[in-house]
Amino acid sequence: MEQRLSLLTLGVRDVGRARTFYEALGWTTRAGPDDDVVFFRSGGTILALWARDRLAEDSAVEDAGDWGGVTLAHNVRSPDEVDAVLDEAKAAGATIARPAGPTFWGGCSGVFVDLDGHPWEVAHNPQWTLAADGSVELPG
Repeated sequence: MEQRLSLLTLGVRDVGRARTFYEALGWTTRAGPDDDVVFFRSGGTILALWARDRLAEDSAVEDAGDWGGVTLAHNVRSPDEVDAVLDEAKAAGATIARPAGPTFWGGCSGVFVDLDGHPWEVAHNPQWTLAADGSVELPG
């Protein structure tokens, strides 16, 4: 697993409200007004806003109110790399919360949970470009 963070997703109660907040801070997005996920570029990393309940389900985390509402992501260049990184994480002691598989957005991802309970999504998104240095380029 390359040493980098590709995406940080915040689980929020109201995506529109959270989007307005970040835009008021001067952050810009290419997301449409009705998009259910809002992406902001932050250097070579992406900050995403998504409904907390959907993020918890996607991250294979039970949200009984004590989960921080944050999921980290590590993007890779191919679906095979998703499996390889999950295998590395498991060998290092992580729990595989969701094995690699196809996603609703057309990619492949799986989730491991580190030793302190932090979920990491490992994803291949064929619509995003991953530069040689690991930074993510959003389409458009």
